Amino acid sequence: MPEPTERGTATSIGGRLPDFPWDSLAEAKAKAAAHPGGIVDLSVGTPVDPVPAVIRAALASEPAQAPGYPTTWGTAELREAASAALARRHGIVGLDPDAVLPTIGSKELVAWLPTLLGLGPDDLVVVPELAYPTYEVGARLAGAQWVRSDSVVALGPRRVRLVWVNSPANPTGRVLPPEHLRKVVDWARERGAVVASDECYLALADPDVNATSVLHPEVSGGSNERLLAVHSLSKSSNLAGYRAGFVTGDPRLVAELLEVRKHAGMMVPRPVQAAMVAALRDDRHVHEQWARYRSRRERLYTALTAFALRIEHSDAGLYLWATAGEPCRVTVDRLADHGVLVAPGDFYGPRGAQHVRVALTATDERIDAAVGRLTAD
Repeated sequence: MPEPTERGTATSIGGRLPDFPWDSLAEAKAKAAAHPGGIVDLSVGTPVDPVPAVIRAALASEPAQAPGYPTTWGTAELREAASAALARRHGIVGLDPDAVLPTIGSKELVAWLPTLLGLGPDDLVVVPELAYPTYEVGARLAGAQWVRSDSVVALGPRRVRLVWVNSPANPTGRVLPPEHLRKVVDWARERGAVVASDECYLALADPDVNATSVLHPEVSGGSNERLLAVHSLSKSSNLAGYRAGFVTGDPRLVAELLEVRKHAGMMVPRPVQAAMVAALRDDRHVHEQWARYRSRRERLYTALTAFALRIEHSDAGLYLWATAGEPCRVTVDRLADHGVLVAPGDFYGPRGAQHVRVALTATDERIDAAVGRLTAD
């Protein structure tokens, strides 16, 4: 089994947070912006397409104008809409709406989950080898230990309290098959650990890649014990600016999170809750957004291949994971010469040192500009 590639412990306020990685892109961004045709910024996965009209209408509806404080637990209407959407879209049947908890986007939940679960210096958080930086940040904020590993079996007898999985993955677009997820779940349950599955890209997967929630019976075995699934409406419904997400799964764990979040005042604004209900009830706009990203993926895939990059994984989600077999910062600079800005793979762990992450989140006009530049003789 492969050995973990990186581990650490946060011991002080001053040393517990890394530098914000995107700050290191300033020079490459300036170079790309100097291109005569303007920059094509594919470095950040932020939506650029319009918020669907059905959601904007809900944001301005009468229920959204309630002047009092919203509840941390959210409205019953929201919890029921989330449960029903997961059943329709992802085959998660029998989910108790009371085990749904709205969050202020998904990033804050990822960052604070180890703290909310009461983890500390003696506890170990497992994050993927190539991972969204906030998983590690969450462990650091809680003062816990962390390790990068795609093989929980290789971790030995250490006291693992939390295991993160992410499928479809950021940055690689890799989809973990149900049998892999089931092995992780079984391993964690044997040791009393929680499995937290970041599923914010789940709705952006082609049907044939078999992207599966950790709460699907094929993975969970029909029980959500010690399982949490984190969902976001940022990508599938273009609601990044609304900060709209939720966590669901084990009713006991969700109840624990609810109690802490009530004390901390972690409440989703009432108008956003109304918008979330509309987004969760309407599947049409999700399909339309998936189709936009699929088209952009196909065009960029062809262009990057023409630029002599090899695409790996990239089965679903918002990113293409590409390599030229050279240091990632060299690839970033070469693309910046063409006015195209991408994220270096070392943002996501040591094993990304020769890769770049290319986001699909640009307008069709900007995507076409990038394609033209990268395929020109």
